[in-house]
Amino acid sequence: MLKIGMIGAGFVAGFHERSLRSVRGVEIAGVCAPEGAKALAETAREHGMGKTRVFKKINELCAAVDVVCIFAPNFARLDILRKIARAVESGTGIKGIICEKPLARNLAEADVMARMAHALHVPTAYFENQLFMPSVVEARSQLAAVEQGMGPAHLARSAEEHGGPHEPWFWDPTRQGGGVCCDMGCHSIAIGMYMLTPAGKAPNYLTPVSVTANMSLLKWGKEPWLSRLRDRGVDYSATPAEDYSNVTIKFKDPESGIRSVAQATNSWMYDAPGLRLLMEAFGPGYSYTVNSLQSPVGMFISDTAAEAVADSELALEKAQASRGALVLQPNEPDLYGYIAEWRDAISAFEKGQDATLNFEFGRLVTMLIMAAYMAHERKKTLDLTDAKVLQELEDYVPLIQQGKGAEVLLGE
Repeated sequence: MLKIGMIGAGFVAGFHERSLRSVRGVEIAGVCAPEGAKALAETAREHGMGKTRVFKKINELCAAVDVVCIFAPNFARLDILRKIARAVESGTGIKGIICEKPLARNLAEADVMARMAHALHVPTAYFENQLFMPSVVEARSQLAAVEQGMGPAHLARSAEEHGGPHEPWFWDPTRQGGGVCCDMGCHSIAIGMYMLTPAGKAPNYLTPVSVTANMSLLKWGKEPWLSRLRDRGVDYSATPAEDYSNVTIKFKDPESGIRSVAQATNSWMYDAPGLRLLMEAFGPGYSYTVNSLQSPVGMFISDTAAEAVADSELALEKAQASRGALVLQPNEPDLYGYIAEWRDAISAFEKGQDATLNFEFGRLVTMLIMAAYMAHERKKTLDLTDAKVLQELEDYVPLIQQGKGAEVLLGE
């Protein structure tokens, strides 16, 4: 039985606890977090996930588990990995380190994360669940013969949109790393690249050629939304971040030289039934589409009955309403690919290997996100074949991440 230890006990950690209920051969042995650890541990125990303990220190958690998961906020991840490293260097043996997306707030941090993990000689998993979504994986499987005969997809469109994040720190660009492009663009850029990658090739097979980006502050830069953010401790009139992002990345197949394009659209203004993931891939003579809001199940709750509903997200993540016609997804962890990514990571760690997506892949995604911010700031297409541009990205921190988003978002 592989013992899992979670650092962080917020929303995503809770989602992973739900996911692990469907994974064999694991138990949640411990949780370490400033807040929420006791509640998450109790939930894990109630669902038969083991005798989950609460740990106050990261080194104590590392000594009691086989796999350590970094599910803490973005701004804390690098420091957490340093503490894990000290535990390993002192003799604590662990079989794997997992980090939830994004790997870091910028490329400099991502470089340190990837190099540190490599120096520890501990297998890693970068958790990007959308590449494991059963709907996308199965669509590609069904089209495998067609792809082999006609060639891989040449255009991918991906989107993740909802009405806004849960926790206040997500809204703070200096702590989160930016706005919606950092928060959810990492998903859409990664899945777009995957949908274009030829079958059987590594996730980092394609060569990024260029990036164009357009970012804006639309909904959350005006009333009444500005006041609602201030009530949560965030002032978007002073330190705004983008709530809309559209990124276009051109890739090249290093063997054939064929070009392909991924378009990633993300927003925190999708006032609809709830979180929507939308993916489309177009190849020579074929295509497929995935829409997470298309479900065989639906619900209706009247105004009268709604008085008894305490949780507006009972049907769907980021649900915008608790009454009327509601979309129901009976198994969101499976729908979004969480269960499959866990099975992939556990299988790899048991063999002493990196997961399909490792920290190096996370670094690549971070680089593409930073390139998008730079392209937006410079209002031009960024050439990712230019060695000078790649060098500039190494220590680049977007103005939005610096808390200077007003310079590139307000008054445009």
